[in-house]
Amino acid sequence: MATATHDHSHSFIPREPSDNKLLAPLRRWVDGIEVGDRRFAHLLCKIIPCQCAFERDISLFGRKYHIPALCKLNPLYYETIGLRFRALSYLTDVCGEDVTCYIC
Repeated sequence: MATATHDHSHSFIPREPSDNKLLAPLRRWVDGIEVGDRRFAHLLCKIIPCQCAFERDISLFGRKYHIPALCKLNPLYYETIGLRFRALSYLTDVCGEDVTCYIC
């Protein structure tokens, strides 16, 4: 009996087996983006936040509402974080740059 195997050796964070199969091609595409240009790496580090954005509680008209962290709403969160990590690694390892300005 053959079993399906998934190679996630290039991924930053392992996947859960219950992943949505419709998003798998997009996830593979994002995971496959190569960072080989200094300007592209800097752009990625600037546009991808280093931490999950704004989880908070707000009060409106006497009621309290909870806004979840945006990373919980993004189905490609782990892939984008992996892409940012690859960009940081490229800048550090290949370009020899100091990336402390991109670290939160």
